[in-house]
Amino acid sequence: MNAPAGSVVPKRVGFYAGTFDPVTVGHLDVIERASRLVDRLVIGVAHNPGKNPLMPLDERIGCVEEALPAIRQNTGGDILVVPFDSLLVKAVREHGATLIFRGLRVLSDFDYEIQMSGVNRKLDAGIESVFLMASERTQFISSRLVKEIASYGGDISEFVTPGTQVRLLARLADRKNVSA
Repeated sequence: MNAPAGSVVPKRVGFYAGTFDPVTVGHLDVIERASRLVDRLVIGVAHNPGKNPLMPLDERIGCVEEALPAIRQNTGGDILVVPFDSLLVKAVREHGATLIFRGLRVLSDFDYEIQMSGVNRKLDAGIESVFLMASERTQFISSRLVKEIASYGGDISEFVTPGTQVRLLARLADRKNVSA
């Protein structure tokens, strides 16, 4: 359906939030797929000190931004990366989004995400949650497992971008040097 001449077509804006500590190829798969469904996708990198992230916020943002040129080239998507330290629905509203994208890997993800979706709808009925199932090649990847594999010297190159791998390994080395 085309808009009448001279009218403004509202943009569909989606929001994909996470701690991204580190951002994995699973996250990037969701970003690419979500960006095809909206006019603008905002990637919200949560401050979230309660999760005790290994990488500082600016590095996590840098890792996400570093991966975006290839995604933008593949999708032509308008993708913005922002930090946030608030309720998710507040950040979603601030960026004019009406959709929250969430990736689902396993059944336990669904249990948690359906609760969050219900709470978010209570906080703002104008915001919908959109769940994207992880692709078969990424459904087993989690940031926690990537950090654990890396901490034991395992190869994480299939799970993260080269830049993220360098940053993550440097943070793990820093942590090891501090505790030595």
